[in-house]
Amino acid sequence: MFEKVLIANRGEIALRVLRACRELGIRTVVVHSSADAQTLPVRLADETVRIGPAASRRSYLNAAAIVEAARQTGAQAVHPGYGFLSEDADFAEICAANGLTFVGPPPQVMSVLADKSTARALMSKAGLPLPPGSVEPLPTAADALDVAAEVGYPVIVKAAAGGGGRGMTVVRSAAELPRAYARTRAAAQVAFGDDRVYVERYLADARHVEVQVLCDNHGNGVHLGTRDCSVQRRHQKLVEEAPAPALRQSTLDTLAETALRGVLSVGFTGAGTVEFLVDEAEQCHFLEINCRIQVEHPVTELVTGVDLVHEQLHVAAGTPLRLRQEQVRLRGVAVECRVNVEDPDRDFAPTPGRLDRFRPPGGPFTRVDTHGHAGLLVSPHYDSLLAKVAVWAPDREGALARLDRALREFEVTGPGVRTTIPFVRRVLRDPAFRAGRHTTGLVDRLLTPAAEPVTAPAVPVTAPAVPVTAPAVPTAPAVPAVRADADPAGRSPVTAAPLRST
Repeated sequence: MFEKVLIANRGEIALRVLRACRELGIRTVVVHSSADAQTLPVRLADETVRIGPAASRRSYLNAAAIVEAARQTGAQAVHPGYGFLSEDADFAEICAANGLTFVGPPPQVMSVLADKSTARALMSKAGLPLPPGSVEPLPTAADALDVAAEVGYPVIVKAAAGGGGRGMTVVRSAAELPRAYARTRAAAQVAFGDDRVYVERYLADARHVEVQVLCDNHGNGVHLGTRDCSVQRRHQKLVEEAPAPALRQSTLDTLAETALRGVLSVGFTGAGTVEFLVDEAEQCHFLEINCRIQVEHPVTELVTGVDLVHEQLHVAAGTPLRLRQEQVRLRGVAVECRVNVEDPDRDFAPTPGRLDRFRPPGGPFTRVDTHGHAGLLVSPHYDSLLAKVAVWAPDREGALARLDRALREFEVTGPGVRTTIPFVRRVLRDPAFRAGRHTTGLVDRLLTPAAEPVTAPAVPVTAPAVPVTAPAVPTAPAVPAVRADADPAGRSPVTAAPLRST
């Protein structure tokens, strides 16, 4: 096992990884921007290094600074958390070139799976069903019109290099498609440096269901059941639960088995998530593979008893998987919600500010992952996630009641600060959600004028800022820039910021 790990992240996920390392007897190095100098991960780390100013492109996305921090402190491995550089193949390659273990899949696997068109082709070959649409990128709007005419409207135009809910446009008629095609290509070029797009049938009334997998470097793999992530705004999740409710056991088994088959076919290692859309007939359609720990991983941990971050570290250190498929047992139901510093009444616009009061909930089978505390300045520079509240109960009804109770207790206040807590409580009361029959259209339905307005006072919460990681290294003079899931500004610079150890 490693003696020292650098955590290339911030907020809640940095704290989550730090605590896992501490439990395994691993010393930690936390890199941070000047804006995060007083945050909990920095205060609890064994060593810290300031890698740049607040802007993520000059700090958390500065690969050269991150790698140099690892070299200066003697870290043997880099854990990227989620977001930012966690799925950047260039950064993983740079780590390897500098003698550092990247906690995640091999660069070549990440590179293949990051390209949605290539990933779709490989998963189709492995037997995973795809939504109707194009497998290869479409070079012209005329090609997109031909595919849309074949599969039927509505369709969705997607960036081949997209991710994190970005690079997607829903199109409901042929008249809209040429403009949407051009707009999506332009946005993809700016966000990802790659303007290739493809078109597939848009499944408006579908469930978003994913499968957690773990694979080692010795050809072994297991799945740890399903999660439902259908409650989303702007293609980003708000409520997740395990296992996915109201689906036939045969459907759950098919999802898990095909997901594991797919990742093993490309040599995947570490913790990953295979995402599907499931339609009303319970037909499953492959979406993508995420090569990192997910924000919603706590619900899987609660129903399986498996610490996914521990397993990530063991796999990265070369240890064979410590559990077999027959040892994986799902018990009860777990539900998680994200507490974001956002105003649902204003299209979930961020409302950063200083927290005057922060009192997270507690109680039996209630887990709060957060870096929040009274006095914390929720920065406008990073993701709005403040906390995750996850609960477990023997059945779904008990889990929903427990989550509602926890959210009712969660107190967060500050000038101008609003959170998603009141809106999530509305979701929990929705009849379709309570029956487990909700789809990805639930949030839009609740926000339509016919729906009652969100009038409950915003409850403050705690939650981690989006993780960070960055590419670039001293060994390679011209390090390719990297994409940042949490920073739409695009590629990070390769100039190293001055480092300061504390």
